[in-house]
Amino acid sequence: MKYFMKVLGILLAGLASAIIILLLVINHFFFSMSNLPDGEFLTESQSPTGEYTVKAYVSMSGATVADAVRGEAVYHQKRDREKNIYWGYRESTAEIVWIDEHTVSFNGKELDVRKDVYDFRKE
Repeated sequence: MKYFMKVLGILLAGLASAIIILLLVINHFFFSMSNLPDGEFLTESQSPTGEYTVKAYVSMSGATVADAVRGEAVYHQKRDREKNIYWGYRESTAEIVWIDEHTVSFNGKELDVRKDVYDFRKE
């Protein structure tokens, strides 16, 4: 009986590990902001202090999927580190307005470029 319980425990642990790995892979490829399509450049706007630049790109996927806009914040103090901060579906234009040195209005959504992210898939 002890052998059976040991084998069952190993099988359950293996199954749980496989499920966790599968969920992580699905999240990475389908829901992560780091794997968004590049798109075509639309516009950019620099923060009042020059510390950040927010760039907008439109991803035109063709007849079967609507256009989407990707916003990217570039932090100039850390070797121009780029971070996706905006992903809006059924959009093809971008309006970028700086509210203060760290807050930007991207297509009407207020974002702190240091920490906030807007992703239409998570609404």
